[in-house]
Amino acid sequence: MCITNQEVIKQLESLLENLDEQQKNTFQNMHQGYPTETLVRFLKARDGNVVKAHKMLIDCLQWRVENEIDNVLAKPIPPGLYRRLRDSQLMGMSGFTKEGLPVIAIGVGLSTFDESFDKYYIQSHIQMNEYRDRVIMPRATKNHGRHIDTCVKVLDMTGLKLSALNQLKLLTAITTIDDLNYPEKTDAYYIVNVPYVFSACWKVVRPLLQERTRKKVHVLKGCGTEELLKVMDYASLPHFCRKEGSRVPQHHEAGNTENCFFIDHVFHKQLYNYIEQQAIFIESISQDSFHVDLPEPDPVDAKIAKTIETEFHKLEIQNGLTN
Repeated sequence: MCITNQEVIKQLESLLENLDEQQKNTFQNMHQGYPTETLVRFLKARDGNVVKAHKMLIDCLQWRVENEIDNVLAKPIPPGLYRRLRDSQLMGMSGFTKEGLPVIAIGVGLSTFDESFDKYYIQSHIQMNEYRDRVIMPRATKNHGRHIDTCVKVLDMTGLKLSALNQLKLLTAITTIDDLNYPEKTDAYYIVNVPYVFSACWKVVRPLLQERTRKKVHVLKGCGTEELLKVMDYASLPHFCRKEGSRVPQHHEAGNTENCFFIDHVFHKQLYNYIEQQAIFIESISQDSFHVDLPEPDPVDAKIAKTIETEFHKLEIQNGLTN
């Protein structure tokens, strides 16, 4: 059980007194005026252990400084490439929960990640994280009159196939970035449209997850409409959770504003416009290609990835015998 009382928080605060100027600046971009709440997130991620939470936070700050994460929202991805990313990395924001938390939708099953190099998928993912934390959540905090620093994620497993194993390395890298540098940012995971492939893997992966993570994961029946309407209004439901149909079209139609994965959706329009504006305002920033050093996976995450790989291979053999 994680204990984050005032004494523990003060201990962590005292360890941060020797931050250099760059680390202080990037920490301010991280906490957006709520330093204590940010420290609590890192403490939770390390089960209240001050020494481990301090190391995790310092590593995160150094990662941000070395990879210029504070400037990532001023580095636009070329429009044509960005369109291809949106068609193959299905992710967007569909609205807010009744408590004001952003609803992030992810098309796990139908994302192909085959339209560009891995680095651009990682850049786009980090930009969404930073836009969520530095723009979306501060606005939600102001609108609701209380601090909001977490979101909920709805994961659509429609179309998940054994071929997804080909993207396991990239997905593990993205997950590691989130775990180590954006800890405890997700309040709940709702998994919908679950095929047999996922169900088989979930049975062996679930016991490997930390208890606090297991409590956040909710595998829903079908497209999950009834359960999700308990936490959000219909207008905020991701398109694949609506009764009209749960399958995500693979190619978008011009002007479609319901599918939050599409480049024409209001979230992606606002995000891309924001990045373009930041690039104009901050002219001194180099517009060279973005590159980020990938952190080493947590041993637990590495074990989970290996377990998924093993389970997928078993399913491949079973599927071959069946055929």
